Amino acid sequence: MKELNKQEQRIVEILGVDNLVVTLKSLTLYRDHLRKNLDTPCIITGVESFPWKEKYAVGYDDKTDYEALKKKQPCVTDIYELKRFEDPVNEVVGITVKVKRVNDNQRFIIDLAWLKAEDETSKNYTLLDDYSVWFVNY
Repeated sequence: MKELNKQEQRIVEILGVDNLVVTLKSLTLYRDHLRKNLDTPCIITGVESFPWKEKYAVGYDDKTDYEALKKKQPCVTDIYELKRFEDPVNEVVGITVKVKRVNDNQRFIIDLAWLKAEDETSKNYTLLDDYSVWFVNY
């Protein structure tokens, strides 16, 4: 067996070596771990562009339409407060969370793998980054 890096070691500590593949069971284990260990308030932002924005990134539609949608849709540059974990987990989208956008208090449900803690030196950043890496790679 290959030697695990620190991030892989943390993931194995959460799930065990027999639960590393993304399944309903492993997602539930990971969600429960995050519920218990994330510090609150958990202030988060996007990792990369959200799906609704893709067509605008490649030049479709006009800027006015984009600006109007940006007020109603979550955006990667927005700052959010994590409010709660949603049930159930899903093997396709993973863990979803309800968030509140800080600047206007709008609430959204977003895939947790699309989010990261705003403070890159925090425990929350490591916890969320480990989850995203695990979910995308396993």
